[in-house]
Amino acid sequence: MPSKVNVDVEGRTLGLSNLEKVLYPETGTTKGEIIQYYTHVAATLLPHLRDRPVTRKRWPNGVDEANFFEKNAPRGTPDWVRTAELPSPGSAKDRETVVYVMADDLPTIVWLANLAVLELHVPQWTVDADGAATNPDRLVVDLDPGEPANVIECCQVALLLGELFDDAGLPSYPKTSGSKGMQMYVPLDGSATDDEVSGYARALAQRLEREHPKLIISRMERAARPGKVFIDWSQNNAAKTTVAPYSVRGRARPTVSTPVTWDEVEQGARSTAKKRLPLQFDIDDVLARIEEDGDLLEPMLDEAYPLPDLDEA
Repeated sequence: MPSKVNVDVEGRTLGLSNLEKVLYPETGTTKGEIIQYYTHVAATLLPHLRDRPVTRKRWPNGVDEANFFEKNAPRGTPDWVRTAELPSPGSAKDRETVVYVMADDLPTIVWLANLAVLELHVPQWTVDADGAATNPDRLVVDLDPGEPANVIECCQVALLLGELFDDAGLPSYPKTSGSKGMQMYVPLDGSATDDEVSGYARALAQRLEREHPKLIISRMERAARPGKVFIDWSQNNAAKTTVAPYSVRGRARPTVSTPVTWDEVEQGARSTAKKRLPLQFDIDDVLARIEEDGDLLEPMLDEAYPLPDLDEA
């Protein structure tokens, strides 16, 4: 295989290099296969990235070697790649800016994958037509299990959270993190600030911690997490990002953050598996699931709900 090939992607010429480089030693998965996955999944992935600045996580020498997060567009970014310069949410005085990549077309996705970008992380807000950040258009909670808890306990917590969202008249959508845990999304209408959304999510987490103290924790301290599922409500902060649906993860295997059905969550919550845990999907699994079921998160893209009053949490 040549060390570099030029390909045409929707009218853009991209030079792809080191396609044979193994990025996942355990499975032998190459950079070329990751590019191929992102090419095939792009039509499903792109609506979930649209107008969201992308923080990338790169593994230039494979998942067994060093990795790094990247927010700013790298040197040599093609001039056709859409970017957005925004105040850094982590800057106390909003003096610092970041030039984010906006991954909203297939050529950009392929270009990023060629840079050994495995993970795509996005905030819960978008960039409007004037180039400014909006209020969040979704609520997200991250379910992070502390060993020996695992995705089975996450499924149990997801069901409890789903009931609370149902009671509030809010649809919720579960997905795996592609790592140890899960996330849940609720589509919002953008009328609430990130502080208000964070406060609402925190109130739900605290309520479930009171009701299920042996299973759930809402507090940040890691020493209290073993055997419990941490409901990370802070993901709604404007400075935070969450791994995008259909993003590959930099784990031992090329697992993917995968939308799942509530039936699958219920089955996972009842699982007694010891070796192979439920709801673990790799790049081949995800492409097959999309071919069979389409995008399980597609309904969320057209839904928008006001955030309930905090006293209803």
